[in-house]
Amino acid sequence: MHSLHYASYMMEEFVFINKLTVSTVVVFLTICNSATVFASGNGVVVTHSNIGEYLPVWSIIPFVGMLLSIAILPLVKPHFWEKNLLKVACFWSLLFLIPFGITFGGQLLTYQLLETVLLDYVPFIVLLLGLFTVTGGIVIKGSIVGTTKTNVVLLLIGTAIASWVGTTGAAMLMIRPVIRANAWREKKAHVVVFFIFMVANLGGCLTPIGDPPLFLGFLRGVPFFWTMKLLPLLLFNAAILLVVFTVIDRYYYKKEIAAGRSPKDMVVSDSEDKKIRIEGAHNFIFVLAIVGAVILSGTLPNFATFADQVTGQLHGIPIFGGIVFPYNSIVQIAIILIAAYLSMKTTRKSTRKLNEFTFAPIAEVAKIFIGIFITMIPALTLLRANGASLGISEPWQFFWTSGALSSFLDNAPTYLVFMTMAGSLGFTEGLATTVGVIPESLLVAISAGAVFMGANTYIGNAPNFMVKSIAEENKVKMPSFFGYMGWSLCILIPILVLNTFIFF
Repeated sequence: MHSLHYASYMMEEFVFINKLTVSTVVVFLTICNSATVFASGNGVVVTHSNIGEYLPVWSIIPFVGMLLSIAILPLVKPHFWEKNLLKVACFWSLLFLIPFGITFGGQLLTYQLLETVLLDYVPFIVLLLGLFTVTGGIVIKGSIVGTTKTNVVLLLIGTAIASWVGTTGAAMLMIRPVIRANAWREKKAHVVVFFIFMVANLGGCLTPIGDPPLFLGFLRGVPFFWTMKLLPLLLFNAAILLVVFTVIDRYYYKKEIAAGRSPKDMVVSDSEDKKIRIEGAHNFIFVLAIVGAVILSGTLPNFATFADQVTGQLHGIPIFGGIVFPYNSIVQIAIILIAAYLSMKTTRKSTRKLNEFTFAPIAEVAKIFIGIFITMIPALTLLRANGASLGISEPWQFFWTSGALSSFLDNAPTYLVFMTMAGSLGFTEGLATTVGVIPESLLVAISAGAVFMGANTYIGNAPNFMVKSIAEENKVKMPSFFGYMGWSLCILIPILVLNTFIFF
C-alpha cells in the first residue's frame, strides 16, 4: 500500500503543474523573446549532434535555478519545498524546454528530452530504486554502539564494499546501522557527512560496478580491473579522512559523555538481542542479481543480437528520430525490477519496519533528479561542443575540471565528456579505447576527479542525496546544501589539493 500511495502521489504531481508555474514561464518568454534566448542557427541546419554550437551560455540559467532551489528553498520555505518539490523541478525544466522547443522545433526538443529521460534517467533511477528496495530489507540487528572505534569500523566496511556492490548499494546497506548505532548521540550529523565522503563516493573507485562513471569507461574499452590503479589514491584519501574523522568524532564523543549521555543507553536488555546478526540476509541474493544485471548489460553488446559488431551500434526498440531503447538496458531494468519485487514479496514487514523503511527518500531523489537531468541538458551539450577548445591537456587539469563539474553535474556524463576529450587529443601511446588512445595518467585523473569530487555537494552523486534523506527521515539534523559544502571545502578540498601534488 505504501508503494501504491507514493506511485499515485508522484503521478498526480507529474500531471498537475499549478497556474503560477505556467504563468511564470509565459512571463519569462514574453520578456526574453524566445527567438533571442537561444541562437536560431542563421539558416544552418541544427541537429542533435551540433546543437551545442548554437546554445548560448545563458541557456544554463534553469539549471542554476534548479541548483539554487535545492540549496535555498529547504532553508527558507521547508514546508513548501516538501509539498512542491516536483513542481519546482517541472518549473525549471519548462523554463528550459519551452523556449528551446519554440526556437529549435518540436522534433529536436523531443529528441533531446527522450534521449535524456529514457536513456539516462530511467536506467539511473531504476538502479537506485532496486538497490534502495533490496537493501531496505536487510537489517543488522544487535547492540552496535556508536563509539568512535565502532564508527571507524563501519566507515571502513562501507568503503571496502562500495566498489563491489556500488556506492548506492553500500550506502543503502550501511547507513541505517550507522544511524541506529549513533541514535544515542545529539551531535551525529558529522558521522553521516563522512559516510557520504567515504562510502557514497570514495569507496566506489576500484571497479566499474563501484560508480556509474567508471562503468561508462568499461563500456568504452577500459579493462574491468584497470580501475584498480586507483587503489593508492583510495588508500591515501581514506587514511587521511579516517584520521580527521577520528579527531572530530572523539571531540563530539567526549562532549556527549560530559553532557550526561552514554552509549550504554543504546544497549538493549534482552541478551539475545545483544548478539549482532543479520535479518533478511536472503536479500543479498537480490543485491548480487542487481550487480550481475549491471555487468551483464555491459557484456551483452559483445553479441551480435545486442549490437552491431562492426560499428558498435546498439540494437533495441526504435523510439524516435534514431533513438533506440537498447535491448541490454531492457534486460538490466527487467532484472533489477524483478529483484526489487521479489525482495518486497519475500521480506517480512517487521524486518522493513526495523529499518523504518519507506519509499519517501527514493521518491524525493526521483523528483529532484528529473529536474537536474533535464535542466543540465544545455550544460552538458555546451561542454561536449566546446570541451576540446578549453586548452586542457595535463593530468591535474583533467582532475580538477572533471571533478569540479562532477560536483554539480551528474558525474557519469561529465566523465564521458572528458574521457572523449582526452581520446581526441591525438595521443599514440596509452590505453586504447573506443574513443581513442588515452594516456593512463589522464584517465586516472579523470576517473579520480569524477568519483572523488562527487562528494563535494549533495547532488554530485545520487547516493549523497539518498543518504541525506534517510538521515533526515531518522531525525538526524543534516547540514543545509551550503552547510554541507562548507564541510567539503574545509575537509575534502585540502585533501584533493594534496592529491594534485602527490599523484597528478
